[in-house]
Amino acid sequence: MTIYPVTAPEFAPYGRVITGYEAECAAITAALTSSTPLPEGTGYVPEDPALQSLPEAAVLGVSLYGGMPVQFGWCNGHNTKLNCLEYHRDSEFNLGTEDFILLLAREDDIVDGKLDTAKVKAFKAPAGTLVEVYATTLHYAPCHTDPAKGFKVMVALPKGTNTDKPALAVRGGDDAYLWACNKWLLAHPESVEAGQGAMAALTGENIDIANDL
Repeated sequence: MTIYPVTAPEFAPYGRVITGYEAECAAITAALTSSTPLPEGTGYVPEDPALQSLPEAAVLGVSLYGGMPVQFGWCNGHNTKLNCLEYHRDSEFNLGTEDFILLLAREDDIVDGKLDTAKVKAFKAPAGTLVEVYATTLHYAPCHTDPAKGFKVMVALPKGTNTDKPALAVRGGDDAYLWACNKWLLAHPESVEAGQGAMAALTGENIDIANDL
């Protein structure tokens, strides 16, 4: 699988690199390094006090979301597989202590409620680079570039995202994909999430980039 850099033109439909916040990003990556774990698998915390309490995070949050309440959490660990794709009604911002890879598709790649994983593309973000992933971009857990190092990635989103799923009767629209607050999920049939009841809406191969690293 071709792995494009986030600076390549191929990334433009999916997101962009954000510059100008080097001091804030340095403080956040330092806290990620020193205060968050590195699981053997993949771990996710929507909001972490070690990040949330940083003055630099407060400054960055205002710029990223224009004054909306923001949560700073993390997704850390080791991963090379797609498994699922999710989207939110807002952009997500990522920042890694190490290089990491995002497996991405677009919301308009969903056809008749399904998404063919052949539409998925891979993009590598360098360590310390702040990346915006657009609301119309489907994404999930990052992938590592070096299994010895894994990944530690900040995840900034509007406050409450990825917390408990609201009570909702499935009537139409995207209701069947709702998996948590502000989180719509398309699972591959082979994934743990599909076994837990997530909509198995990904067709084709459950992509694994282990041999492409």
